[in-house]
Amino acid sequence: MVTIYDVAARAGVSATTVSRVLNGAKVSAASERLVRAAAAELDFVPNRTARRLRGQHSAVIGLIIPDIENPFFTALARGVENRARAAGYSVVLCNTDEDPEREATYIGIALAEHMAGVILAPADDASDVSRLVAHHRPVVAVDRSLARADVDAVTVDNRAGGHSAAESLFAAGFTRVACITGPSSVETAQLRMAGWRQAAARHSGQGYLEDLLRYADYRVDGGRQAMADLLSLSEPPDAAVVANNLMAAGALDALHDAGLTPPGFGLAVFGDLPFASFGRRGIRVVDVPARELGEAAATLLLERIDGDAGPAKTVVLRTREQR
Repeated sequence: MVTIYDVAARAGVSATTVSRVLNGAKVSAASERLVRAAAAELDFVPNRTARRLRGQHSAVIGLIIPDIENPFFTALARGVENRARAAGYSVVLCNTDEDPEREATYIGIALAEHMAGVILAPADDASDVSRLVAHHRPVVAVDRSLARADVDAVTVDNRAGGHSAAESLFAAGFTRVACITGPSSVETAQLRMAGWRQAAARHSGQGYLEDLLRYADYRVDGGRQAMADLLSLSEPPDAAVVANNLMAAGALDALHDAGLTPPGFGLAVFGDLPFASFGRRGIRVVDVPARELGEAAATLLLERIDGDAGPAKTVVLRTREQR
């Protein structure tokens, strides 16, 4: 029986490259031509059903995310599904509401249902995938990495994004640039805050930083309360970096209640605003490539399902600022 290793040997590439071609992932045009030519010469046909039976797993991938209402995770899920369906897998979507206990329950379900693998956007820094690893189920962390596990991860450069967002506000002439970030237990919240802190310290010194920093819950109400709190200061900010799109929607509510609107009040936001009525006028948007994150995570997971046993990989995508 012809295997991907036979195809790899004939094409002169690695088995991982063969797997990437078969799963629809991006490789160089030259490598794809070599792989497809070798597969045709050897009359190779991927036998996914046999592989699943040998591995005792289903044709299902689990996608565990923290907030199904956030359009960012909706786009990420679309990227996962696109790649998974092209490879013959279905996706089961699980929503944790940032709750580690619910996350642990879904991980248990993934094992009980013999899912082929799991893509996880961790609820917090304490997320535990040791049961999946112990049962040899492939795991890929997406959006947020897993500090306690040596598994593949796909993230964006959050620190650089936070830094460029703050720098854009200072460059526009704002002088008291605040930061509304997510829960302190979440990696993305800390990294985006760290980028803001670096820029703010350079422009204004360390003195006012803690006064203008607020942690919230990555939800609309959290952003609204955090912005209202900042505006109540004796020396309120004239601009803010907001670490996700839902909090930005709440922050805009609070600004509107105070008679303030961008661009008079500077605002830089991670991710597209969730409601079209807000628009983008006067708001700096740090574009987080959600669908690409999902596609990259699914590609890594499919490679592991197909037998890639190499060391853990980390893929870091860039953010882009839109105006």
